[in-house]
Amino acid sequence: MDTQLFAICALTFVIHLIGALAYAARIAGVRTGRIAVSFALFNILVLVSRLSNSFLGPFLAKRIENDIANGTGSGLEMDFRIVLLSASGAAIVGALLIPTTQRWFTSAIAHFHENRSLPRLIWHALSRGGFGYLRQTVTLPREVHLTDLKKPRGVSLTIILLNIFAQALLTVGVIGSLYAGYLNPEYRVTASQLSAVINGFATILLFVVIDPQLSVMTDDVVSGRVAQSTFRRTIIWLSFSRLGGTFLAQAMLLPSAWLVAHLAGVI
Repeated sequence: MDTQLFAICALTFVIHLIGALAYAARIAGVRTGRIAVSFALFNILVLVSRLSNSFLGPFLAKRIENDIANGTGSGLEMDFRIVLLSASGAAIVGALLIPTTQRWFTSAIAHFHENRSLPRLIWHALSRGGFGYLRQTVTLPREVHLTDLKKPRGVSLTIILLNIFAQALLTVGVIGSLYAGYLNPEYRVTASQLSAVINGFATILLFVVIDPQLSVMTDDVVSGRVAQSTFRRTIIWLSFSRLGGTFLAQAMLLPSAWLVAHLAGVI
């Protein structure tokens, strides 16, 4: 693995890890009853994700341009599959870090609510005491959380499957469109722009169908209508479906690239 591919995989890992940790922010918001504050603090990580995403596209495009110019694109598919594999790794690590990150968010919410200062919160996190707390609160998911998956999921199987499909589209959208530019280099700019259509459809699916279900459930937990244990099971199922989406993206890479390459030539 060369330096450029390593940087692409690292950026992909960061982007998908932050997306996976959004579930921890929801749990912390439910436990503290301060959902708005939890998402406000999570937005700091979102800024890191967006900054990483702004570098990812140019790095991927540059790799394709170099392979087209040098005629060395035979290994490009494998490179992109390695990138998708880093997204799967991020989903796994994110799922394992949810209990730990939930504790960090809970502590951060309490500190921010008391001091009302984001710079103070960041300074506290970077202090010796902050690092000590982070180290002491590291924990792995409990076995009981996995055995409890036999109980009701909290959301329907349809929502789980739709989340798998939506996450797969978000994972393969940019990569498949850029690879389509390699397959059809004459229209590679058009192909790269079609990634917005794929991501847009996935985003609509997430925000219109999936996220409202989780949001209603979050409110029900805060109001006491739904148990926190049920909410945790839902988060675990959604974490698994996110991982499943990255695996499905592997299968969708070539079909989506060929489809985008075809559409780029006919629109």
